[in-house]
Amino acid sequence: MKENYLFSPKLSQKFSCSVPLKGTLQQFVINGKVQGEDKPFSLYLPQEKEMEDILQLISVRTSEVFRPIYSKKSFSASKDKEEKLELNLSSEYFFDNNSSARILLCSHTFSLDRFVTNENVSITLKEGASAEFIVMQNEHNKATHNTVFNVNIAEKAKLKMVFISLHGGVISNTLNVNMNGELAECDLSGLYLTDSKQMMTTKIDLNHLKPKCKSNQLFKGILDDYGVAKFYGRIIVSPDAQKTEAFQANHNLLISNNAKAYTRPQLEIYADDVKCSHGATIGRLNDLELFYMRTRGIPLYEARLLQQMAFAYEVLENISNEELKSRMQSLVERRMRGEFANCRNCSKNCC
Repeated sequence: MKENYLFSPKLSQKFSCSVPLKGTLQQFVINGKVQGEDKPFSLYLPQEKEMEDILQLISVRTSEVFRPIYSKKSFSASKDKEEKLELNLSSEYFFDNNSSARILLCSHTFSLDRFVTNENVSITLKEGASAEFIVMQNEHNKATHNTVFNVNIAEKAKLKMVFISLHGGVISNTLNVNMNGELAECDLSGLYLTDSKQMMTTKIDLNHLKPKCKSNQLFKGILDDYGVAKFYGRIIVSPDAQKTEAFQANHNLLISNNAKAYTRPQLEIYADDVKCSHGATIGRLNDLELFYMRTRGIPLYEARLLQQMAFAYEVLENISNEELKSRMQSLVERRMRGEFANCRNCSKNCC
């Protein structure tokens, strides 16, 4: 691995992603390969290194680059959008002792092909390191994206991850987190929005292996139409992990009668001096609150939107950069207003 976060040239195709902030370092990753280098992305941050700017990884799936790898038969079959184009991607992030960085991962599909993406992400934090990951997922309705995050956190290291899943046919995020050193901290949160027949799955295995570690999980979903969300969260506290503090919550808001949410939070505690809790809710918009807002002259549509934004804000609040938080809040509101409807057919200019 090497320290690899230099700006990469723009795509030759027209692509609009207005998430980047002023001063953000950017790197394009096309079908899993760093643009111009033909290899997976890896980041090694040396000891004591602090990245002042946010590093943005723009991961794009596009058949125009992908298809030449395949035979003429595959190329022909994919023209009618029935052929699945499968990609196996990987990336690695290594934060050495007392280093720190903020990473923005943006995932897009650039063409309408039936992409099936299987991705493995390795994140390692050594002693005293800190990292914040913002994962923004925005793909079209024919895309399937399965991501596995393997995370190892050493003594006194801190990790924060915020997932914003705006759009995608089938999205699955699996997190395997090992807290390997005393006083390690891990904060995981996520907001997922589904409509049409989209499916969202979140699986978490968080292992407290050493004493005096802290973890917090908060995942929220807003489901419309025939959207489906599944949450499986498990916290395991080993016998040696005394004085652990671990909390987990999953809340789902059903906007339509056809949307479905499944949730299964779990605790496995093998130590006797811990503070742990978990909980889950599935509910609908509050009719009394809607009535109150309507009596104040707020139209029903706007009142419903305000309730949804209030529900989502607790997750967005976990983004530390104020400008990025504001940008993500705007994207979420646009998504709720239906301005991403074109994502069902095209995702080139949706954010």
